[in-house]
Amino acid sequence: MAVKDFMTRKVVYISPDTTVAHAADIMREQGLHRLPVIENDQLVGLVTEGTIAEASPSKATSLSIYEMNYLLNKTKIKDVMIRDVVTVSQFASLEDATYLMLKNKIGILPVVDNQQVYGVITDRDVFRAFLEIAGYGEEGIRVRFITEDEVGVLEKIVHLIVEENLNISNAVNNQRKDGKKFEDKGIQVEDITRTSAKAL
Repeated sequence: MAVKDFMTRKVVYISPDTTVAHAADIMREQGLHRLPVIENDQLVGLVTEGTIAEASPSKATSLSIYEMNYLLNKTKIKDVMIRDVVTVSQFASLEDATYLMLKNKIGILPVVDNQQVYGVITDRDVFRAFLEIAGYGEEGIRVRFITEDEVGVLEKIVHLIVEENLNISNAVNNQRKDGKKFEDKGIQVEDITRTSAKAL
């Protein structure tokens, strides 16, 4: 699973000379929380709701509304943007991108190769990818098995499903964390759920 298969390709971006007020307007109008900052077709920074909030006058300020608007219309994004931006290649695995986001406590990774921005991958893209991989929203039957972690178990499950003339459209594996062993060496069916189609 590569980043390019799940990233958002249509990127809304701003330039370093965009005012903080205009960037805030774009975020509000487009329903965005972050904007890449691009100059001469290259990523030079990132602005978030947090950086804009930090650049905005405090509610306890003695400035009038006119003075605050003047300040926000005068301040440029280049003065408040994040310059050290964590990026990812479009050919990186989705797992690597997710790890980078988790490790750096961020919700977006600009997708950059050869200094060119190809898109962004956000936490929402990761959520959507998980649902697609798990087969969520597809009509069918979901079966959850509990088995031993040993060679040949998956083959047994596939054989049982083929005997029922059924097809496997999605498969997800999750290892037990408690290290417990099951007394029964066979395959235990924990749950069978009929699923309905849903648009993601």
